[in-house]
Amino acid sequence: MANQTRSVSSTSPSRRTRSGTRGGRNRTDRLTSRHADRNPRGGGPRRGRPRKSHRVLKWTLALLGLVLVAGAAAFAYLYLTTEIIPPEKQALAQKTTVYYADGTTPIGTYADQNREIIDCAVLPKYVGNAVVASENRSFYKDNGIDLKGIGRALLNNVTKGTRQGGSTITQQYAERYYLGETTSYKGKLREAILSLKISRTESKDTVLCNYMNTIYFGRGAYGIQAAAQNYFGKDAKDLTMPESAMLAGIIPAPASWDPAVNPKQAESRFHRVLGIMEEDHYISHKDRVGAQMPQTIKYSPENVYQGPNGYLLRMVRNELSSGKKAPFTADDLDTGGYRIITTIQKDKQDLMFQVASPTTGNKNQPPTLQTGGLSVDPKTGAIISLYAGDDYLTHQLNNVDQANFQVGSTMKAYTLLGAIQDGVSLNTVFNGNSPRTFSSVGKSVANAGQVSYGYINLYSAFANSVNTVFMDLGEHVTSQKTAQLAHTAGITGKIDDTTTFDTLGLDALSVYDVTQGYATLANEGKRPLLHLVAQVKDTKDQELYTAAIQSDQVFNADQVALLQKAMTTTVQYGTASYARSLGRPIAGKTGTANDQTAISFIGFTPSLLTTFAVWNQGEDGSALKVPDVYQNEFYPVQLFTQYMKSALGNSPVERFPAAEDHGKIGGPDGSWGTGYKQSYSYMPKRNYNYEYVPQRRNQQRTTPQEESGAGSGSGSGNGGGAEGGNSGTTDGNSESESSQQ
Repeated sequence: MANQTRSVSSTSPSRRTRSGTRGGRNRTDRLTSRHADRNPRGGGPRRGRPRKSHRVLKWTLALLGLVLVAGAAAFAYLYLTTEIIPPEKQALAQKTTVYYADGTTPIGTYADQNREIIDCAVLPKYVGNAVVASENRSFYKDNGIDLKGIGRALLNNVTKGTRQGGSTITQQYAERYYLGETTSYKGKLREAILSLKISRTESKDTVLCNYMNTIYFGRGAYGIQAAAQNYFGKDAKDLTMPESAMLAGIIPAPASWDPAVNPKQAESRFHRVLGIMEEDHYISHKDRVGAQMPQTIKYSPENVYQGPNGYLLRMVRNELSSGKKAPFTADDLDTGGYRIITTIQKDKQDLMFQVASPTTGNKNQPPTLQTGGLSVDPKTGAIISLYAGDDYLTHQLNNVDQANFQVGSTMKAYTLLGAIQDGVSLNTVFNGNSPRTFSSVGKSVANAGQVSYGYINLYSAFANSVNTVFMDLGEHVTSQKTAQLAHTAGITGKIDDTTTFDTLGLDALSVYDVTQGYATLANEGKRPLLHLVAQVKDTKDQELYTAAIQSDQVFNADQVALLQKAMTTTVQYGTASYARSLGRPIAGKTGTANDQTAISFIGFTPSLLTTFAVWNQGEDGSALKVPDVYQNEFYPVQLFTQYMKSALGNSPVERFPAAEDHGKIGGPDGSWGTGYKQSYSYMPKRNYNYEYVPQRRNQQRTTPQEESGAGSGSGSGNGGGAEGGNSGTTDGNSESESSQQ
């Protein structure tokens, strides 16, 4: 009976049989079995699923097959239609051309192409072996293509915008044929197919010879023959083994690793090639040990950099290829066939040369007198024109961004900005008499021409560049803050911040550097990035690079507006009054070197800033005094006025933003200048007469006190000559105590 009872609860005869024969199961076993039968994942039949899975698999395989067939067909088509062009017919490396801002008028080109195809049978065996050792040790064993290398290069090219070529000699040869296209998927595919076809249809010796006949070696040399001539003054068939190793070693970056440019890197590459040649049994150990780094001949670019445009070409090259984050390499620019469009406006560039060059302007100028000029749009940082010299090939020291001069009182603008930031009213009166002794330097300081200005406010002190006032002001602002503000404005050169003499500009900077700083002052406190290149395009007119127009707000705009108001006094009645003839508001500052070896002026409207500097350099490099005739009436101001008159033309007159002085007379604590009780208010005339009336040096000048009828204190108040007059001290101290104006 017990067995029958258990069999009733069973759901199948088979279970009844097992129960009867095996003595049955407990309840848990029966429940587990029953649940398993109902579980979709159990062993029971599942209808419909296998058939559906088979259909998906069938479609997947069919689609995969279709893709493979299409890919094979496309590859076969490309393989059959890809032509292997002889090296002498290949346009392997087109010239990169640099254009003016209009994008159509050329300034010049890079790398005059010097190439000569030769029969490699005349070359010593070690020439080719050196190249193989340097570039592709497995050349004679590989199939000419490195798929992993192609994938890696393509990924870098597409994601990072770089131009990375193949790893084998065959790929490099193919990459040069499709130069400019290999940053795309299509270009990389073409390169791979061409490499494969070359490796299957041409011998290794032929491939190597074509490679050596077309590779760029720097110095404008394409191919081993031109390289031998440009580096060693001989034919390639006469190259020695060490000379071959040196040339092979610099192939990856010939412009940067040229022994004349980077001798340490060139020698390192030379020894690397020799080491591989010995390891691969191309040369003996004795050959390697006995090889010495060969001497190269002096290389002079022919007509590429000749004339004033040579400076533009060099500056463009440096802007695009210098630094770790440079968008291009020097070799890219030599071989890329790019179209580089600059910010240089041809009419303004011609005007700048006409004004600044001694060949077209002051033809009686001493040959030792050097001039640098730079004109920029302070709103964007675009360089509009520049004068760096007459001929790059005869004077390779660029007068804009390489030569330095003592900037003098142009630094006073940063001290005055520091006072504004500290809450000082520009109507605060200071002692402008000369000389005065200052505890911060422990020396006596004089004004130019030993002129005493009496007690004057900061407007008048800035206009006439009164040294004693600014030394006093600098002690309050501190030398550290003056230097810090100059660097924040964009100046990168060294400024000695350990002495308040920094407000007098004892440090030497370049025209480019001081212009970068003043561009921020002209741009309402927004720091633009000076640049010469607007765009770079490839051979298909696709953009590869566009200048980033960045303008960071580094100073308070209202405070800079007040500074600009003070800077207009330099032209209204100060040291740059010659520029008043422009008939429009101009802000700026003059500067004279401590020993009168340099004079400069930086002036601007809201949309155009121009710097001119003149310095006297002896043939031995020594600093000479600028002749008095150039200091009288301030020659850089004359250059500035002549240039700006034509550059501005009939453009609308721009005025600077309205400025309000929220500072306190005597400063926040009343200790600045003579204090709050002995100060006066100076209000410039609204409709100032910009007509220029020539004045003699040290002639009586109108002072703010006479204009406003206000003022207090004592002092001669006998005007003040144009900046740059003789200065000195009463206690026989060194020239560093003399005054910059």
